[in-house]
Amino acid sequence: MSDTSQPGNTSLMRKLPLIIILAVAAIGAFTLKDYLNFQTLADNREALLSFRDNNYLLTALVFVTAYAAVAGFSLPGAAVMTLTGGFLFSTFPGVLFNVTGASIGAIAIFLAARWGLGERLAAKMDTSDGLIKKIKAGIDENQWSMLFLIRLVPAVPFFVANLVPALVGVPLSRYAISTFIGIIPGGLVYTSVGAGLGEVFDRGDTPNLGIIFEPAILLPILGLCALAALPIVLKAVRGKKGL
Repeated sequence: MSDTSQPGNTSLMRKLPLIIILAVAAIGAFTLKDYLNFQTLADNREALLSFRDNNYLLTALVFVTAYAAVAGFSLPGAAVMTLTGGFLFSTFPGVLFNVTGASIGAIAIFLAARWGLGERLAAKMDTSDGLIKKIKAGIDENQWSMLFLIRLVPAVPFFVANLVPALVGVPLSRYAISTFIGIIPGGLVYTSVGAGLGEVFDRGDTPNLGIIFEPAILLPILGLCALAALPIVLKAVRGKKGL
């Protein structure tokens, strides 16, 4: 009897990390939205700066850990965390702390999804026929380009960019490298905004989180997107010529 129940128990254990992440994300969406926001940062600015001045290394470690938790559990407030990184640590090393925390959280989601669903789904896609197999093959042929694209395009939700690679069998090392590098442009923009929060607080204003969609910022990022997509385009063109 224990032998027949073992596969089901094993399947549940494999899915447990992903279930926990989804549960915490759902709970956090309702319980933390009033805390992880810009106003909380403004209200606690002096205490945060004082703690940083007296415990710089500890502040950096706690911040990266907190950012990883926010990103890993898809909690509300990721943008505020990025601003906080710039506010506390300036543009550099703030952007390094931001990208590191976000990457650790992203890797946690990736591993949970791949362990619970991705390996089996990727295997099924490999053995399937028709459109599904073609989609999987297309992603496999252009993994680097696709990974950088989903990170660089501002409209792609962070959770989606973490989940999809896990479900199509992307190697962990490739995912980690493309994540770390791919989120640097957007992270740098918001970190630099956070570095100027002192003046924003003094004026009683709120930061412009839509700055990434302004032409001066968006066009260079779109240029990087085009560069990442270039190998895909070249392969498509060569394939047509071959036909």
